[in-house]
Amino acid sequence: MRILLIDDDPQARALVRHHVTCRWPQALIVEYDPVERGEIAPEVRALGFDAVLLDHSWPSTRGIDWLADFASRPGFAPVVFLSERVGDRSCRRALALGASATIGKEKIDHEALVGALEQAAERQARSRAERHGASLGLDGQRFSGARIPGYRRVRRLAAGQVSELYLAESEESAELVVIKVAREGLKSGELDHSFKRFLQEHEIVQRVEGPSVVRLHDLGVSDAHAYLVMEYFRSGDLRRRMRGGVTPVEAVRLVLEIARALHVVHSGGVLHCDLKPGNIMFRDDGRLVLIDFGLARHTSLALDLFEQGAIFGTPHYMSPEQGHGEPIDARSDLYSLGVILFEMLTGQKPYSDDNPMAIIYLHRKAPLPCLPTELALLQPIISKLMAKSPADRFASAAAAAAVLERALRALRSAELAA
Repeated sequence: MRILLIDDDPQARALVRHHVTCRWPQALIVEYDPVERGEIAPEVRALGFDAVLLDHSWPSTRGIDWLADFASRPGFAPVVFLSERVGDRSCRRALALGASATIGKEKIDHEALVGALEQAAERQARSRAERHGASLGLDGQRFSGARIPGYRRVRRLAAGQVSELYLAESEESAELVVIKVAREGLKSGELDHSFKRFLQEHEIVQRVEGPSVVRLHDLGVSDAHAYLVMEYFRSGDLRRRMRGGVTPVEAVRLVLEIARALHVVHSGGVLHCDLKPGNIMFRDDGRLVLIDFGLARHTSLALDLFEQGAIFGTPHYMSPEQGHGEPIDARSDLYSLGVILFEMLTGQKPYSDDNPMAIIYLHRKAPLPCLPTELALLQPIISKLMAKSPADRFASAAAAAAVLERALRALRSAELAA
């Protein structure tokens, strides 16, 4: 028995858990606190659960409204509604909205709860059989050339030369995740380049695990295609934030956060090597997170997936040395940080051209970009971050963060004075 339990009261959750495990000792119960975690993403269908137990209310929200929303989602798991009392008005409305059953929480009837869950599980089993009979179940687990059990495909997010990104629902947790799938299948008995990159990305992220680094949930191979399952960020990336406009204070605050995140990454011996707005995400609580370590390098890993002199990364954000295939260190990421800060402050990239190689040339040969006069206070930081020679940049992300912190205080003081 697999149950998703939605209730803000830990004591009530413990009581329900007791009733369920008395009948099914091996039951898997995933607890979801709606106050702490907010709304369940609209793409979620909870198909991996036999039943959903939904509380009738919590501060500022009614469970009946969530039930109405769940009822509008095709194929959502059967819902057993936990009303305040048996037979009250919310019970009748819940049944009218399609609840599988209702149970009063004032004094939970054990047999009634067990019976309601058994009926819900039978209903869900029939629904699964119907989906599989129509081939909808298997098709929903197909990602590019791979079938990945345990995940329901929602939609494709992006496609590149090496891999494709999909938004999916984890049947185990009823949470949205992102699945990166290699476009090319593995050849018999061989580990191809894309799979080696997936392996290295997984190992690197595990070594620098922390709140400012993306969480990876799974790594595997299915139908000869390598895949990586990672955290999904519904709040979007820095690029989206920049489209709405960013004030100088906000720009410096965000870059300070990125510098602190880089300090954590660099302290773990990792170079990101592809720092750009699209690889900087936000969690729902506003915290900033670095993602996509597919091009990252770890100083202690023997595996080097890039030939000497190879150029990799995103031209608009690459340091001069990275763009020319030269040895790089942590100061290369700081150069990319300077590009991001300049773009947030001005709305423009420091160097642009239709030809990627021309952009790489400009990073090395063109003069340092200049900020507008009103942002002159920040010009020394831009010049230090984007110095052509690594030796002229900040020595570390921590050193850059210290200067950014002082600049942020100065900007805020100027705002107050104005």
